[in-house]
Amino acid sequence: MAGLRGTKVADLPREIPAGITLAAMILPLNIGFAQLAGLPATAGLYAGIVPLVLFAIFSSSRQVVASPDAPITALLAATLVAFAPVGDPLRLQYALAIALLSGLLFFVFWFFRLAFLASFLSRAVLAGFITGLGIEVFTNQVKRILGVSHGEGEAEGAAALAMQMHDALQTSIDTTGYFAEIIALIESIPHANWYSVGIGAGTFAIVRLMKRYTPKIPGPLVALIVMTVIVAVLGLDRKGVSVLGTIPSGLPTLTMPSVPPADYVRLFPAAMAVVAITLAEALLLVRAYDRKYGTKSDGGQVLFAYGVCNVAGAFSGSLVTGPSASRSAAMDDAGAGGQFPSLVAAGTIALVMVFFTDQLAALPTAALAGIVASAVLNLVEVGEFREFWHLRRSEFWVAAVCAIGVLALGPLRAVVIAFLLATIDLLRRASRPHTWVLREAPDGSHLVPDEAASAPDASALIVYRFGAPLYFANASLFEEEVEELVTQATTPVKWLVLDVEAMVDIDTSGAEVLHQVLSEMADRRVTVALSRANPELLDWLKRYNLLESIGDDHIYPTNRHALEAYRDEYDLPSPQRGPAQAGSEDD
Repeated sequence: MAGLRGTKVADLPREIPAGITLAAMILPLNIGFAQLAGLPATAGLYAGIVPLVLFAIFSSSRQVVASPDAPITALLAATLVAFAPVGDPLRLQYALAIALLSGLLFFVFWFFRLAFLASFLSRAVLAGFITGLGIEVFTNQVKRILGVSHGEGEAEGAAALAMQMHDALQTSIDTTGYFAEIIALIESIPHANWYSVGIGAGTFAIVRLMKRYTPKIPGPLVALIVMTVIVAVLGLDRKGVSVLGTIPSGLPTLTMPSVPPADYVRLFPAAMAVVAITLAEALLLVRAYDRKYGTKSDGGQVLFAYGVCNVAGAFSGSLVTGPSASRSAAMDDAGAGGQFPSLVAAGTIALVMVFFTDQLAALPTAALAGIVASAVLNLVEVGEFREFWHLRRSEFWVAAVCAIGVLALGPLRAVVIAFLLATIDLLRRASRPHTWVLREAPDGSHLVPDEAASAPDASALIVYRFGAPLYFANASLFEEEVEELVTQATTPVKWLVLDVEAMVDIDTSGAEVLHQVLSEMADRRVTVALSRANPELLDWLKRYNLLESIGDDHIYPTNRHALEAYRDEYDLPSPQRGPAQAGSEDD
């Protein structure tokens, strides 16, 4: 109840209108998302009743709103294609099964405190994945806006030709058919219903303009009302503009997903993808509002709330529920101080389902497609791609491969490929960490870091800093650079000081390489010392029996201590020290 605590009677004049505004956003968007997934409109509307109430009760966040949203619904639509066609009653059953699996996985993540795994879904993977989904969904909505009638012979011929091309491409390159769908879309343009195009494009324009100039007014609802009136007054439904049709009235009833047990295994990757997207988006959204209001929400409890509302949704005929940034922002703009508006919104939607479903039947599907197209357009992360290109090209290519993979191979395989690419990129960077040779300034005031590959050292002392944990992927680099520094030195090296501040860990491969380095240095009569080692690294070195080879008397808290010990051993004078320079290397 943390999200509901603190709401007082004096707050109701602000909270109740906020809840009605939320309901006005949920009604058209949830119907549109249900159509996007190829499901009955009731699946979207029911998600605004029981799941919305349960999330409000169990969530620890006071600002985040739970509702079906574009990324998860697009993933759901792409997944259901392989299980049941649009119009097949089994399609809803598989959608409910995904909701049930997702809810159970949320419970697992909550119980084992796995919310930290959201950090492993990189920004590039997430941006590419969501961009790919956004492009695919936007294309599908354009197809619905065109309102092509397949009843005419010419249109049927174009549709048949497009289907043949679709099948040929899908067979030859093993894709989900997105690029073939683009060809089919272009082929269908001459046969578009231009009344439907006007309704869809007009809806899109109204939503975008109102979002920019009147953001506090629910643009989707206004656009839907205007276009429904236009269709009814001009009789456009008799000129080929399709409408939503009859919606069963009444509240959701208890249901059970009817899916063969073996198919739950096939649905598991989709459920994992739903949880991964929710982990990344929801927890980032929660943290953003926590920073804004100085609160501290329990991320684990938020995952539990998503588990509750999705399991309840599976048993009440609802779409999968996830985080909704747009609805959360609308509630924040309306001054909502907690989850009470969600309860008001759920009550409002319940009243609509009982008394006003006849009015919903007249909604034009092209207008709903325009609303969804506007919503998913925000998913195309052009700014993110531009930033990746300028800041780190490797992440740009990871995001681009993920986006193209979503279109060419489907969302689930694309996520796997992009995750592997991101992991390979991470290992590549970790295998080539920054390394430096620290050289003492002439006046002895500080140490100056130089690239390890720079000119050989003329002194008999080398201070070498390795900028990463020592493990299997970078151990060979460590060995190569140490050997090169010692062999190429113009003066025979007497001491090698390893600055291991960044070497916070060492695996067995790294330990083996370090043992070889120590043996080689011993053969060359080079003394090896460690500086700035943390206690955990020393414990590992002791466990690997490496500390004995170095010696406790050659472990120094700072590089300065190591340099003084070297001078004392060879009775060398210290350089005349000047004033310490700002930003100099830490002693």
